[in-house]
Amino acid sequence: MTRLVARQVEKTLGQTVVVDNRPGAAGAIALQATARAPKNGLTLVTVPGPILTAVPAPQLGKELSGVAMLAKGPMVLVGTMASPLPASLDALIANAKQDPKGLAFASSGNGTSQHLAGALINQMAGTQLVHIPYKGGSQAVTDVVGGQVPLGILGITTVLPHIKSGKLRAYGVTTATRSAMLPNTPTLAEAGLKGFDADQWFVVATTAGTPPERITALNSAIAKSLQDPEVLAAFAAAGVTASSATAPQTTEFVAKDVARWQELAKKANLPLDQ
Repeated sequence: MTRLVARQVEKTLGQTVVVDNRPGAAGAIALQATARAPKNGLTLVTVPGPILTAVPAPQLGKELSGVAMLAKGPMVLVGTMASPLPASLDALIANAKQDPKGLAFASSGNGTSQHLAGALINQMAGTQLVHIPYKGGSQAVTDVVGGQVPLGILGITTVLPHIKSGKLRAYGVTTATRSAMLPNTPTLAEAGLKGFDADQWFVVATTAGTPPERITALNSAIAKSLQDPEVLAAFAAAGVTASSATAPQTTEFVAKDVARWQELAKKANLPLDQ
């Protein structure tokens, strides 16, 4: 997504945009590089979320300023067809309550949006589903398909082929509305967890203290890129929807969403070590 948007921003601003991968420390290395950069709007970072970590990292509204929203998308609660599981979410929850800690779900890691969505299910349903963190979604979905872990809360593109092939049952998507990629799959709210809503999101941020006019120009260029057919098609293929917002709205959204999940993590005493 970043590369596609960067290509369009180049065209709009007439300025070269270099995409530099900075992996490590659950994204903290990239965030720190941006936070320490000159306050000129020339260093940007794509921030995926929500992600909570035990590693201190720069935050939007503090060391970083929001520039623009990119996209939002759902996760999917799936169950393996390799072993008997209830066919409905209500029956699955009833089963989980009868056998506390008897069911487990896989995610792509501690503190990820998928882990947090599972914790929210436990909170709202009164269950104790056990979290099994993986380092990425590929191995997680393989083990759910194989029945090593009965449930998974994973990104839609990871699970979609296995849902279509009948190897996984989709209980529901985590967002407030259904996904165009799984139009016949209910939301978790529709399936029985009234009010359930959890997005994966992607935003762009820059160094705090960057002149507002620079941020406004960047926001305008990114918003324009989100109207490009190639970008929209790629986003749809990735199971996310383009989502525009002003720079202040972006910062406010992330701050509120992260605070929401931090409160849940504290109440549930969630492990956040990667």
